[in-house]
Amino acid sequence: MHTSILAFRKRRYLWAALALTFLSLLAYWLHDPQEPPNGGTVLGYTLGTLAALMIVWLTWFGIRKRRYKSRAGTLQGWLSAHVYFGLALPVIVLLHAGFQVGWNVHTLAFAVMSLVIISGLYGVYIYMKYPEKLSENRDGASRSGLLDQLDDIDRRSRRVAEKLPAEYREFVLSGIQRTELGSTLWQRLRNEDRSRIQLPHAAETVLNPGQEAAMDWLAGQQSRADADTAPKIAELSALLRSKRQLLRQIGKDLKLQAGIETWLYVHVPLTAALLMALVAHIVTVFLYW
Repeated sequence: MHTSILAFRKRRYLWAALALTFLSLLAYWLHDPQEPPNGGTVLGYTLGTLAALMIVWLTWFGIRKRRYKSRAGTLQGWLSAHVYFGLALPVIVLLHAGFQVGWNVHTLAFAVMSLVIISGLYGVYIYMKYPEKLSENRDGASRSGLLDQLDDIDRRSRRVAEKLPAEYREFVLSGIQRTELGSTLWQRLRNEDRSRIQLPHAAETVLNPGQEAAMDWLAGQQSRADADTAPKIAELSALLRSKRQLLRQIGKDLKLQAGIETWLYVHVPLTAALLMALVAHIVTVFLYW
């Protein structure tokens, strides 16, 4: 599905965007104004109107993708057109302005538009690559499935701890309650494990990333345990190793998902800023041009 976005219907929107770009270039080449090419000529106004309509239409995609019952084409088709016509937009805008760039509100609109397009290209990369990475990391499971596995390991750990002295039960419960993975967007982006644990006879909790502190404590206890207790501690250690691997999977899953969310936090506000800059550009032209 994600690969077919760019190849949708034999890349029909790539060819359409190329055709539109070619026609714009041809019109610019054939146009012979009495003054240097600029946005105030007949062709400048024509291409400017076309570019403005394209920006509004491209922005409409954010609404279209939430209208699941819409019959106005498939979502894949809209996204494919969104990408290709978005790439054609800078050429049309530059032709509209006659390649005249200065320090003014018009150039500001062009700069914001460029940022939107760059962030959009990064979004295409994310949506092409991240679903595959998510699938590989999950190894056929869903995120809820990974969390269910984590709950299962915690339950089994508590059952094993029930067969050990009370300090082990408190130790296991502390590790479960203080497991903290991706509580904030920044932590998810950094894949930061901020888990803690209260070790028996310790005054304060200690950091427990990757369950390392818990496993080190168990290793020390196992080395001096009797023959009846040592196998149970070994079983508990094995469960914590499985938990560590599972937490790494969940952490990577959260990191990839956070990457997608962060892109939206950039692309959507930039798009809103572009619409405001476009309005300022149009108002300025009609008032002062």
